Amino acid sequence: MKKLQLLSIIFLFVIWGCSNEESNSAVEDGTNPAPNLKATGSSANDFLSADKYSSLVIEVFYVGDLQPNAQTLQNLKQFMQARLHKPGGITIEQKQISSPQGTPYTINEIADLESEIRTRYNSEDTLALFVLFVDGNFSSDTNTTLTLGAAYRNTSCVLFENSIRTLSNSPTEPNRTDLETIVILHELCHILGLVDLGSPMQTDHLDAAHGKHCSNQNCLMYYETESNIQNMMQSGMPALDADCLADLKANGGR
Repeated sequence: MKKLQLLSIIFLFVIWGCSNEESNSAVEDGTNPAPNLKATGSSANDFLSADKYSSLVIEVFYVGDLQPNAQTLQNLKQFMQARLHKPGGITIEQKQISSPQGTPYTINEIADLESEIRTRYNSEDTLALFVLFVDGNFSSDTNTTLTLGAAYRNTSCVLFENSIRTLSNSPTEPNRTDLETIVILHELCHILGLVDLGSPMQTDHLDAAHGKHCSNQNCLMYYETESNIQNMMQSGMPALDADCLADLKANGGR
C-alpha cells in the first residue's frame, strides 16, 4: 500500500461575495447566501448552541454514483445529536448532480459549484450546512499525497469521494464507511471551531506546527489521524479527546 498523507485540511479565511457594505448581508430568509459565505469556524457557536438556531438542515450533494454510504450520514447525524443543541431536529437531504468535469478541482471551483447548486441557506431559526461529495481530486494532490476533505467556509465542506474510494475497502485499507466517517467528522469539527478556530481552547492543546489541529495523537483532530491507517484499524475509530470536547461544550455544545 502506498504511504499517503490521506488528509490535507484546507483553510480559506476568505468571505466570498459577502460585503459588509451590502444592506442585505445579514438577512437570513432561506435564500440569501451572504450569511453562509464566512470564514471556517466563525459560526461554531451557531452550530453548537440553540441560542440563534433551533434546527439544522444538511444539504448533501454527490456526483453521479458517488453517493456516500447511508451509515456514514447516520454516523454524522448521531455525532451532531450528541454534540449540538438543536431541539428542532437535524435533517439530512441528499441530491445527485452530474459531474462538473474539469478535474482536478481548485477550492475556488468548488466554491463556484456550491453557488450554482446550493439551495439551503440560513433562515430565521434554521442553520444550513452544505456538504459536497465530488469526483476527481484536489488540485494540490501529488503522487504521494491525496486530499480527502476540506472545510472552506463557515457552513461548507467538500469530500473528495473518488480519492476516499481509492484508499478504502481493500484488505490493507479501512472500510469505506469508516474512512468517510472520519473525514466528514474531522471537517465538521473544523466548522465547529476546532482547534482554536472559533471554539476557544479551554486548555492549550493546539499543534501549532500543523495549524488548527490537536496535539493528542489519539484524537480525531490530530493532523495525521487519517494517515495512520493501520493504527486506526487496530485501535478503532478515532474520537475527540477530552480537550476538544471541553472546547465544544464551553462554546455552547453538549
